[in-house]
Amino acid sequence: MHNTARSLPLLILAVVILQFLASGCVPSKQARVAAVAHTMEDVARAAAKQSDLTIIQQGTPAYLMLVDGLIEAYPQDKRLLVAGAQAYTQYAAAFMEDAEPAVLSGLYSKAKQYGFRALTGEKEPREVAVGTLQDYNILLSRFNKEDVPALFWTTSAWAGWIRVNLNNLEALAQLPYLEASMSRLLELDDTYHYGGPHLLLASYLAAKPAILGGDMEKADEHFQRAFALGKGKLLMAKVLYAQYYARRLGSKSLFQHTLEEVLAAPVDSVPELTLANTLAKRKAEQLLEKTDEYFAEMP
Repeated sequence: MHNTARSLPLLILAVVILQFLASGCVPSKQARVAAVAHTMEDVARAAAKQSDLTIIQQGTPAYLMLVDGLIEAYPQDKRLLVAGAQAYTQYAAAFMEDAEPAVLSGLYSKAKQYGFRALTGEKEPREVAVGTLQDYNILLSRFNKEDVPALFWTTSAWAGWIRVNLNNLEALAQLPYLEASMSRLLELDDTYHYGGPHLLLASYLAAKPAILGGDMEKADEHFQRAFALGKGKLLMAKVLYAQYYARRLGSKSLFQHTLEEVLAAPVDSVPELTLANTLAKRKAEQLLEKTDEYFAEMP
């Protein structure tokens, strides 16, 4: 009963939207799609200002089902596809990291599929890593700044999928394509989502072994650029810095200090980052609890 109550507002929203779509008084399909896309964006903005993680966690599955249904009805609408890519990526990263690998992989895979559909306009885009890297770079060169949201969430989902499937040779073979996407994002708009493209590449370079191309110096450069662009507003930036850079560096003091800064910061200095920052604080607490485990061999 409690779970149903939490999800009820989104279920009501779904009914209202579906009734709206069926209404004969709407002038055109184009107008209906535009109205629905606006509504979904409004829902996402409202959720971003929420600090109650229980409400978000229990309500998001209903929202995802709604997005799926709307994309089924309007399979070529780019705004809905981007909304789907973002929603599935954020849900997987925020609430499903402890799920079975197959479940987590499936969420990231669906987000990636929606993202590539938004980027290519194809209902069933072919697997990009099947072609040559040169072919993929040609595809990337066709994107412009308007494609940044779709490319960012596609790349984020792709990185998540590869991380879950590192024991899979197919996933490892896609790393050069992922790197190409990250580079293109930096070229198009490195300021997007509070320096998000820099955070993607920084975390990737810090997590990747040096023998496979990891680079701690470059990782730090990108983290610092993200901090400058975000002006300390996106707390998850520091969480990622502690998780991937400070831990890999072996600096217990930097790890703890960075996470303690996150815990001391307000979550709602930027209203639309309230949810993201609340999640960042929860992640910071979880990481701090494992400090001794992470740095067990240090004095």
